Amino acid sequence: MSEYTLHCFAESGNAYKVALMLELTGQPWQAVFVDFFHGQTRDPNWREQVNEQGEVPVLEHAGQTLTQSALILEYLAERTGQFGPRDAEEKREIWRWMLFDNHKFTSYYAALRFLLCLKKTGETEVTGFLRERATAAYRIVDAHLATRPFMVGDRLTIADLSLAGYVFMPEDTGIALAEFTHIEAWKQRIQAVPGWKHPYDLMPRTAS
Repeated sequence: MSEYTLHCFAESGNAYKVALMLELTGQPWQAVFVDFFHGQTRDPNWREQVNEQGEVPVLEHAGQTLTQSALILEYLAERTGQFGPRDAEEKREIWRWMLFDNHKFTSYYAALRFLLCLKKTGETEVTGFLRERATAAYRIVDAHLATRPFMVGDRLTIADLSLAGYVFMPEDTGIALAEFTHIEAWKQRIQAVPGWKHPYDLMPRTAS
């Protein structure tokens, strides 16, 4: 029997952060598919019963319902004793990068990917702006990873899992990702962790 239930869909990088954490820590979990592209998260009943914020991921565990990927990652780190901080200083550094991820690294890239690759809006002033901002965020992370194997310290933490939400998504956003060599090497280190799976292999995907 699964201990954790994750409301998710494979195209969501934010849901992937949590699904990958559950998988890497060896937790018994089950996915509940959320039909985002057909409006399920906008349905008033879904919002009342599952998440008033109208978003995934949503994690159910031990009678609790948790939302927001960064908070869920910290919860799972505390529960499992894996990939969390070793001390207060490291905790602050982890949260510094998770906040940067949610505000800049994931935020701009995810919005660009959604418009250009999933909604297929074509190139617009908005997608151009988002690409510029996403590229700037990638430069910051790439420079940070030039001197260390992972985002915080010398091991994988929830900071890495947070920033990894969209970096394995296959869609082409027009950003020359291969130029960010330190991010590419970091991705390979994450993929080498036992239990790693691609987002489209880990969660149910929307039917085409």
